[in-house]
Amino acid sequence: MKLLRNSYPARDFGLLILRIGIGIMFMLHGLPKMTGGLEKWTAIGGSMETVGIDFMPAFWGFMAAFAELIGGALIILGLFFRPVTVLLTITMIVAALKHGAAGDGFKGYSHAVELGILFFSLYFIGPGRISLDAKYFPGEPLR
Repeated sequence: MKLLRNSYPARDFGLLILRIGIGIMFMLHGLPKMTGGLEKWTAIGGSMETVGIDFMPAFWGFMAAFAELIGGALIILGLFFRPVTVLLTITMIVAALKHGAAGDGFKGYSHAVELGILFFSLYFIGPGRISLDAKYFPGEPLR
């Protein structure tokens, strides 16, 4: 049965669909954070206290907003893919720890954990052939 064979000729198209969907969602999450300004960045950056970093909360909040908004756009394009997946994985780890420390329970932190797993996995998978990384930073030919 062809459906069950270990052959995935459309895997790069599937990765493109995944990148577009997740990228758009992260841009939508990051836009209000980015446009929220210094007050919003300081509030978001306060989450870093969960991991013992209590200095420069506005900077950390800006970085989280940047990672989500600009990182989402770069995920869609498949540009600088692996560095972006690292930044987004770290952002999701901090978000999960913050929600866990706040006592939000499984429903509070599970979404961040799921997305952290997704970005960590995508680091190893890569953006696929339909990406700007494949165009500008070609590696060895795929077999």
